[in-house]
Amino acid sequence: MSKTIGILTGGGDCPGLNAVIRGVVRSAIFTHDWRVVGIRDGFEGLVGELQTVELNLPQIGGILPRGGTIIGTSNRGNPFSFPVERDGQIVQEDLSDSVIANFKKAGIDALIAVGGDGTLKIANQLYAKGLPVVGIPKTIDNDLSATDVTFGYNTAVEVVMEALDRLHTTAESHHRALVVEVMGRDAGWIALEAGIAGGADVILIPEIPIDFSAVCAAMRARRERGRRFSIIVVAEGATPLAGEKVVVKSAAENLGVERLGGIGAYVAQQVGQCMAMETRTVVLGHLQRGGSPSSFDRILGSRFGVYAVEMIAAQQFGRMCALRGRDIVSVSLAAAVGQPNQVDPRGNLVATAEQLGINLGRQKVPWSPVAD
Repeated sequence: MSKTIGILTGGGDCPGLNAVIRGVVRSAIFTHDWRVVGIRDGFEGLVGELQTVELNLPQIGGILPRGGTIIGTSNRGNPFSFPVERDGQIVQEDLSDSVIANFKKAGIDALIAVGGDGTLKIANQLYAKGLPVVGIPKTIDNDLSATDVTFGYNTAVEVVMEALDRLHTTAESHHRALVVEVMGRDAGWIALEAGIAGGADVILIPEIPIDFSAVCAAMRARRERGRRFSIIVVAEGATPLAGEKVVVKSAAENLGVERLGGIGAYVAQQVGQCMAMETRTVVLGHLQRGGSPSSFDRILGSRFGVYAVEMIAAQQFGRMCALRGRDIVSVSLAAAVGQPNQVDPRGNLVATAEQLGINLGRQKVPWSPVAD
């Protein structure tokens, strides 16, 4: 039976989104002879006036290497708490019924929601209201626990690693401490893996509160070895041992979405004081989201797109495709958004960093391999 399937991309953009869209469209057309429509700007395209675009083969031509998403995205379009102006005031209202109505109006048989924790939580809520939906995990933060890795993450790590390679020469030339603030929200995956790959001297992540006495002791030991510069990588969600998360705007000030930023400058100030050393801060910001996806993210995005179409064919709604080992599998949306995927402070990756002589903002913790 001929179907029309919809696809939307929600939350922050990331490399590989267009590979997913391409995978969905090509698989739907070549394998099932189905029609595909794109929902504009995430769930916002299903709230109020319906906003869709036909996705056929000519429209997806050449998009595989492109960053971003050709159908747009938004991280402010939660239909269960949508900002609406009433009597000159912005209030949050539940407009999920209009999403269901627009879904039926558009003649869509099933929806593919591509996004991170927030987008997939919304998708799961809509599934509970009867919407036939499947999810695809997307986030550069790699913080979804039901999948081994999310697409977009690999490219972000590569971008940070390249930046660290470039920053080493200027830090060494001027004998400075360079603090590089990277994305990741409450997960330290980008900071940790890019920091290891890029030869950082200190890596600060949300999962390990920052003990500045340990950081400065490690930097003094480095200076005594004749190394007069340091590269410090700090995840945007990292917090001091005795302090609070540094934010640009609180959730209350930013329509329910906490906007992180500023920890890099704070770390630079603390290190500058304890080391009597010139420091500079580099905030990579949205550079980590932009540009062409890596080969890994192109392939993973394509696999996810194809698998999501097959999930629809098998009537596997309320579920998300995930990478487990080398295989793509189907997991429940509820499980996907139930627990965030964070770095294990006592795990092998952290131990690897510390065994390499990288300071993690704490005293080195003893570690030994686990026999199988």
